[in-house]
Amino acid sequence: AWCGTPRDKLKGGLSKVLDLPPEDLIKSISAVPVSKKRHVADFQLSIASVTEDSCSDCLAQDLHLQAQKLAERLKCDAVVREISAGPGTVNFTINRELLAKTVLQQVLKDGSQYGVKSELFSTVPRQKAVVEFSSPNIAKKFHVGHLRSTIVGNFIANLKVALGHEVIRINYLGDWGMQFGLLGVGFQHFGNKEKLKSSPLQHLFEVYVQINKAAEDENTKKLAKDFFRKLEEHDEQTLSLWKQFRDFSIEEYSRIYKRLGVHFDEYSGESFYHEKSQEILKTLEDKGLLQKTIKGTGIVDLSEKKDLSSFSTVMRSDGTSLYITRQVSPSVFIAIYFASKLLYMSTFVTNSTDFEAFSFWDGIPSLMSPAAFQHRCQHVSFGLVQGMKTRRGEVIFLEDVLNEVRSRMLQNMASAKTTKEVEDPMETAEKVGLAALIIQDFRGLLSSDYQFSWDRALQSRGDTGVFLQYTHARLHSLEQMHGNEQLTDINVACLQEPGAISVLQHLLRYDEVLYRSSQDLQPKHIVSYLLTLSHLAAVAHKTLPVKGSAPELAQARLCLFQAARLVLASGMKLLGITPVTQM
Repeated sequence: AWCGTPRDKLKGGLSKVLDLPPEDLIKSISAVPVSKKRHVADFQLSIASVTEDSCSDCLAQDLHLQAQKLAERLKCDAVVREISAGPGTVNFTINRELLAKTVLQQVLKDGSQYGVKSELFSTVPRQKAVVEFSSPNIAKKFHVGHLRSTIVGNFIANLKVALGHEVIRINYLGDWGMQFGLLGVGFQHFGNKEKLKSSPLQHLFEVYVQINKAAEDENTKKLAKDFFRKLEEHDEQTLSLWKQFRDFSIEEYSRIYKRLGVHFDEYSGESFYHEKSQEILKTLEDKGLLQKTIKGTGIVDLSEKKDLSSFSTVMRSDGTSLYITRQVSPSVFIAIYFASKLLYMSTFVTNSTDFEAFSFWDGIPSLMSPAAFQHRCQHVSFGLVQGMKTRRGEVIFLEDVLNEVRSRMLQNMASAKTTKEVEDPMETAEKVGLAALIIQDFRGLLSSDYQFSWDRALQSRGDTGVFLQYTHARLHSLEQMHGNEQLTDINVACLQEPGAISVLQHLLRYDEVLYRSSQDLQPKHIVSYLLTLSHLAAVAHKTLPVKGSAPELAQARLCLFQAARLVLASGMKLLGITPVTQM
């Protein structure tokens, strides 16, 4: 009997006919997306992908005619039962029994590694990747605006880990700058040590509001500048107070991150790089890139013609660092010394007022060390979330959103007729609610703004995170109901119904979807795939009953549903969703 996957067989046969190395065909043969309206083949070969490199006039020819000619040269066999030509493609339908056997064996064998072991990733080098995301400002409650950066960064880190990269998750905190001069002075005037211990971020928020009202006073401004200067000079008493602000903030943020299922390997920040920023300023000066204005501020000319038509200010006249200088420091040091790729989660692309800063991050390191920086720093931009409100009105803090989604989910679970009694309703509501937030966020391009809707996010049917969780719980319940035993010696010949074939065909595509997301770092490909998988599994669950079927048929169907659940769970975890087993 022939061994290997159907794709291997196709690749081998086409390699001989086309006189191309098998490895050149890896990305040319793709699984065909499932269609509700018509029967589709299992695989297709793109004619353009195998001809444009082999002859110069191929693109001018009729690709459909080329597909027909190639299809006529190919023969069906024990693996391929049907070959046809499409618009620019040759389509292959695989022996149904072989399709079921190879797909189910591969999924159950690889488990959570299914898809990432694909030869699509065989030429992708394993890298040391630094993923920097979330980045709230300390001494402030976690703003809802940081939610998107946090879940996007977590997804990218999860995906890179799954693909075998060594990932360092860094939270680059906003923990330095003139605002801490203002906050320090504010705490000296309005602070309360007991309130700082019991409710640190709320108290610091109140202090900041109070001192901001007094900030127009010139004396207050001078005191704030003096406080920040003492910070930069490492004054012991000043640093001690700042360190309390930082430690209390990280402790509070860690609690929120735990609810989001997010962790970091390192909490870095502007404070760590403020000394590095001085090194960068010196390097810029040594390279003749730092210029001084009449007022004594330091600038860098980013214009191509060196006519100062585009420049950034990098140093105050008193020599203290600026926010922009501290932001570029990790880009330089990490990109050059520690990692092959630095991924910045940033809203700068969507906010026109921040384009100067965005170009600065790319421009300065490139000026300093073009070879080292090239291809090492990648900005991942995302749009704004609009219309996120709680029942109390406009939302400001992330914890309010998490509490709201949990509360609404608990209410929905209590009123739903299909809800089963779960061990910990609060925890289940939290996980399902977070899935609802993530899926609504990830359904479109990250660079796009989107309008948030509670009603749409929390629907139990349709393309929602709630539906994904419901499907996973339902499939898990099905396995438990039938003993949850290890499935062996399955008679795959039983799986011939259209509903079963559609699930199998869809499972074939998982590696291609992962590959696409790994290339553009867009979670929407995985989201779309999982939603389709859930809809196909729902149809199969209705039309292919396990209970009441003959033992052999029941076992085969149970194996199919188990494979669907394993892939569904793997994809959900990549997105940052913890699958629930009861709902």
